Amino acid sequence: MSSEESRQFQLIPADPRRLAALCGQFDEHLKQIERRMTVRIGYRGNQFRVIGDEDAAQAAAEVVKHLYRETEASDDISPDLVHLFIRESGFDRLPEGDVFDGSSIVIRTAKVQIKPRGDNQQRYVHSIRTHDINFGVGPAGTGKTWLAVACAVEALKNEEVKRILLVRPAVEAGEKLGFLPGDLAQKVDPYLRPLYDALYEMLGFDQVVRLIERSVIEIAPLAFMRGRTLNNAFIILDESQNTTREQMKMFLTRIGFGSTAVITGDITQIDLPKGQHSGLVHAIEVLKPVKGISLTRFTSADVVRHPLVQRIVEAYDAHQDETDDPRSRDDRRQR
Repeated sequence: MSSEESRQFQLIPADPRRLAALCGQFDEHLKQIERRMTVRIGYRGNQFRVIGDEDAAQAAAEVVKHLYRETEASDDISPDLVHLFIRESGFDRLPEGDVFDGSSIVIRTAKVQIKPRGDNQQRYVHSIRTHDINFGVGPAGTGKTWLAVACAVEALKNEEVKRILLVRPAVEAGEKLGFLPGDLAQKVDPYLRPLYDALYEMLGFDQVVRLIERSVIEIAPLAFMRGRTLNNAFIILDESQNTTREQMKMFLTRIGFGSTAVITGDITQIDLPKGQHSGLVHAIEVLKPVKGISLTRFTSADVVRHPLVQRIVEAYDAHQDETDDPRSRDDRRQR
């Protein structure tokens, strides 16, 4: 097993312009290396120090040196280039089944500190912090969206991302969008209200309004994501059970470098028109063998709302199991 060690080195020449290009705005390039290679990087001027597992620290030090050589010809060090150097190092982090102490997990936002309840919520938050793409699937009241928004706010506060995007599909859950006043964004706005409420509690109303005005926080229907590439962002797709297969693929392929995506949904509450298949159900099956993607399945035991909500979920699950039982279908045919 590799032991943790520190690698110290000096970048020559000590050129402030090149060092600034290497580190990126707000040290974004160094943070990208830290996240992807599970190391810590410190520097003072042209003196650098990398701390981590022996092999990863050595590889990360080489990535920094190679990137610095690139700055000799160009100041344009992009997240894409950093990504390619990390991939070539062979130490790109794809955590699978890693061990963690769930009791120590706390999400810190401007207004509140949030401690996940139970193993599932703790693993969910841990997965969000260590994976680029995360699925949270389960019934209402299990904290899927709430915890994802909290992680997004924390990442923004820690300057791990530059913006937050909160997205929902514009699917009519028994209501007709066409009869609502306003353009598409205004029609969908009421459906996004739970996301606003979570933000207000974690950041405060005035701060949320300011961040939305500056486009640091963007809340939009899924249709507005087409054609975009989202770098250095924390993206949450809520109510994803109401995406089509095409919409889900479109969303997943929008994710750029330095971004984290969380896809939440409840496959028992699909509001798509009859004959359309849920993109969430399809994606879970298709992406099962893909490394680097986490899936957390919540159950009625994880419900943290009113105790009756848990009983309601369990009652519906039991009824669904009964109607899915082949013997029940045979009984109905005989009747």
